[in-house]
Amino acid sequence: MKKLLLLIVVLTAGGWFWYQSALGPVDSVGAARKKVTIESGWSTMRILEELESKELIRSPMAFKLYLKLSGQDGSLQAGVFLLDQSQSVADLIAILQTGKAEEISVTIPEGFTVKDIDDLLTELELIEEGQAVACANTCDFSTYTFLPTVSDLAERGGKLEGYIFPDTYYVPANDFVVKFFFERMLNAFRKSVVEGLAEQIETSGRSLHELVTMASLVEEETRKDDERGPVSGILWKRYDADWGLGVDAAVRYIVNKPSAAITHADLNVNSPYNLRKFRGLPPGPIASISLKSMEATLNPEQSAYWYYLHDKTGQIHYSATNEEHNTKRYMYLGGASK
Repeated sequence: MKKLLLLIVVLTAGGWFWYQSALGPVDSVGAARKKVTIESGWSTMRILEELESKELIRSPMAFKLYLKLSGQDGSLQAGVFLLDQSQSVADLIAILQTGKAEEISVTIPEGFTVKDIDDLLTELELIEEGQAVACANTCDFSTYTFLPTVSDLAERGGKLEGYIFPDTYYVPANDFVVKFFFERMLNAFRKSVVEGLAEQIETSGRSLHELVTMASLVEEETRKDDERGPVSGILWKRYDADWGLGVDAAVRYIVNKPSAAITHADLNVNSPYNLRKFRGLPPGPIASISLKSMEATLNPEQSAYWYYLHDKTGQIHYSATNEEHNTKRYMYLGGASK
């Protein structure tokens, strides 16, 4: 009899422990946000199946039991929700009872392209793949008079490339409109760059498009803040001397190879974005720019250097002559020891 009672106690305690554990968050540390659409007319179990498929709950059975014991069964509403794995069952219920979609935070990092934004918005299930790229090329943004008027920009990002300001934006999980999102980023660019740096832009003697295009090269060619000024100085010096800029980041942009090795064929692509073949700036920016890169572009650091390279550890090395540059290329990238 005592053994039976002990078994009942153990099973009860074990069941309670399982129940409490099942009500906790799936991942309280590395939580991932998921977009969840609850359709009108779905049963509680259908909703729980959806939450389980998104890996947002540990156990549909425990969730269902919690709803019944707390008198909340049938209280979950239809809607589009942004939920994450750090939320407990009680947290999820509180959100799902509102029927109102939360806002989602969308962070556009420095150096992102329109294609990168398209990929991010697609991953967040805010758009269908390709919608952002298509809008950048076809939507009407004529009220933004600071945008370039040139017609030979790469189709990947159109006139918006480089003019969308990197920041964190909060958008509705439902009824997301990509054109409105672009307009918010363009408004931020106008305030921070066009208006915020107006005096420096005016006195630079260069057009806004030249500056933004160069700033995008500086953005992509540097890895630390203290590199921006010297690299800007080198690139402007080469540009003003009618030298080829030789910036491989522009080649990567046009062949859509953000990180993969550049091939001989890539370096021979017949595009004005190929700065190994064509002199001057590319037709337009190749990435969104940070204020730091724009400021460095407006205030290039003067030096004796004409060349630079990053070694395999990411450390930058400057050179005053082509001979010195080739020696460092061999030392740091050709396998020779320092």
